[in-house]
Amino acid sequence: MSPKRRRLRVTGTVQGVGFRPFVYRTAVELGLTGFVGNDAEGVVVEAEGDPARLDELTRRLGASPPPLARVESIESVEVAAIGSDGFRIVESRSDAAPAVAVSVDVATCADCVAELRDPSDRRHGYPFINCTNCGPRYTIIRSIPYDRRSTTMAGFAMCSSCEAEYGDPADRRFHAEPNACPVCGPQIAFRTPAGDVLATGTDALGAAADALARGRVLAVKGLGGYHLAVDASDGTAVTELRRRKVRDDKPFAVMVPDLLSARAQCVLSASAEQALTSPRRPIVLAPRRAEALVAPDVAPGLPELGLMLPYTPLHELLLDRLRRPLVMTSGNLSDEPIAHDDADALARLGPLVDGMLTHDRPIHIRCDDSVVRARPDAPVQMARRSRGYAPEPLALPFTASRQVLAVGAELKSTVAVAKGTAVTASHHVGDLEHLPAYRSFLQAVEHLCHLAGVAPEVVAHDLHPEYLSTKFAMDLDLPLLGVQHHHAHIASCLVDRGRTGPVLGVSFDGLGLGCDGQLWGGEFLLADLVTSRRVGHLRPVPLPGGDRAAREPWRMALAWTATALGPEAAARYGATADPQWEAVLAVAASPATATTTSAGRLFDAVAALLGIRPRITYEGQAAIELEAAATGWAVDLAGYPVEVTSTGSGMSVLDPAPLLAAVVADRDRGIPIGEISARFHAGLGRGAAGLAADLAAAHGVETVALSGGVFQNARLTAVVALAARAAGLEVLVHEHVPPNDGGISIGQAAVAAATPAANLGPNRAL
Repeated sequence: MSPKRRRLRVTGTVQGVGFRPFVYRTAVELGLTGFVGNDAEGVVVEAEGDPARLDELTRRLGASPPPLARVESIESVEVAAIGSDGFRIVESRSDAAPAVAVSVDVATCADCVAELRDPSDRRHGYPFINCTNCGPRYTIIRSIPYDRRSTTMAGFAMCSSCEAEYGDPADRRFHAEPNACPVCGPQIAFRTPAGDVLATGTDALGAAADALARGRVLAVKGLGGYHLAVDASDGTAVTELRRRKVRDDKPFAVMVPDLLSARAQCVLSASAEQALTSPRRPIVLAPRRAEALVAPDVAPGLPELGLMLPYTPLHELLLDRLRRPLVMTSGNLSDEPIAHDDADALARLGPLVDGMLTHDRPIHIRCDDSVVRARPDAPVQMARRSRGYAPEPLALPFTASRQVLAVGAELKSTVAVAKGTAVTASHHVGDLEHLPAYRSFLQAVEHLCHLAGVAPEVVAHDLHPEYLSTKFAMDLDLPLLGVQHHHAHIASCLVDRGRTGPVLGVSFDGLGLGCDGQLWGGEFLLADLVTSRRVGHLRPVPLPGGDRAAREPWRMALAWTATALGPEAAARYGATADPQWEAVLAVAASPATATTTSAGRLFDAVAALLGIRPRITYEGQAAIELEAAATGWAVDLAGYPVEVTSTGSGMSVLDPAPLLAAVVADRDRGIPIGEISARFHAGLGRGAAGLAADLAAAHGVETVALSGGVFQNARLTAVVALAARAAGLEVLVHEHVPPNDGGISIGQAAVAAATPAANLGPNRAL
């Protein structure tokens, strides 16, 4: 049979993952001729030879790609045979808009770690060892196609040995773009807080390890930015880090040398261990062991620790020397974005540290560590989707009708783009109320659109007119689509689980502007990826002090007590809560005061009523500590009662007034706070599930979707899910997308991509 020639177009995550070398080796093994190269859309292959062998090549590309690759599609067309000789990798082309997924940053693989520790290897102890199966990707890439010249490694010319590896099809570093060695690659340095170099190379590593062992605070440059590091077992050092970072209570992440050490600190489920050891290397929240070797001040008052394993060679080497847990928290002051630029790090972190372990490989895009929570007998749940996950595309359960930019909300900001059958979200940006975070947001918008090849035809935004992300959208000369906050939450859950709806969405969070201009936060929505209709909500209560009420939960306790139990009960509580209680109670009673249906503020109120947290030092602290108080109490404990009422317009209202009365009564009777917390979770969760089941039946849907930041609470999620399933409903919970505001941009993008063109226009809201 005469030879045939085929052109194969491969799309997906196929650049920066060793795909071209894989194609080369496979084609050579099959005796085919032709070429493979990158372009703006993915990988293009032209192969010539026996048709059966061409079929086998196509099969292998889809069935057994490299470990880090994710093949979305393979298109094949017959072209004229030209009788080519051999098979080669050709220069990349960049003559079209990018349409290829960028690989995520990947932890050092086992092969590279083995070489790192092998005294006979030429890269022994080299902090930047990598290969086609591991190393930096997203944080160093400037443009597509993914080639060395398009990354921050462009300034490091490979030596002859590295060039030989790079050009050898049999080598693991064949076309590994960040390939380097001690002769030609980046180098580390130990510096003073003023930036003066004290040591380089191995001496720098030794100086850093010695400083940490002596209780010093260091800045350590990693993959997506700087960490602040101290010995996690040294209580004095941890306390000093809190003072310098201005971080009173929020827990620190801890890096441990290996899985054995992780098991010594926390009780790890199989899913937790899988997440910890995966190439993505997130921070994993897991129950802390009583005998854990970390200082109590690492996670004050909480039963969980956030653990991660080393994910760069530099981390491996540092932990090899110390063999103890290290605090590795974002290099910033509280709430600022992580420092990634060396000059910025020197200016912002220099005053906070005793030394800096840094290097000369530039970081193009800052990227915080990702965070997942290990839930018993359930998949881990994403809490922050960033390094190791962003910007990996998520599949849309439909084909986008247009290219979309979605700018997210205000807190836990991310941005996202939708194109074709995928939505791609940025790394975690932070809270836009801080100027450095807003600058990072602007960079994320530009970089993500560039990498994904998206020319936005519509910009999706939150309804809140004062969000900086909304104002940014309004300033663009593009059609707009305002997506209600809680609809975006439910839409993000649908994308996460590959659904289009309709569902009965339960969206519980802090606050989001509703379609009626009121402050929502405890919502029951009949929703799909295009429309959303409010069919129920929590009972509204005053929000005395506005945003201040979120920082001072005693204000919400006063408002809820007055609403549920009356002014005398409110006066009794207020007299013990704060000297300003009378003025705050008067504000709460004023008809001019805004009201809210927020479930998050209800959790705050209960935490304050129980004396757990009348004031907070970080977002969500009261609710987190209220959940923590219930640790050890059964999930199926009898819950406190709630009531369901109906408004004149037929809207269902979940009223927790009886629940609040029971909380106060049991508190006054001396019932343990942990038991009260457990019964509160049980009562609210079963009440929410019961109302959801009734509303689902009334509207003919059989699925409930749970979203919003409150559903980061594993106990509440478990209660609602168990009760809803017992009522015969399918329950969708988040797994790959954060239920908090970090997922808002994904939901917005999906809604805008699915919305008919007639619904688009200036300030058109759904």
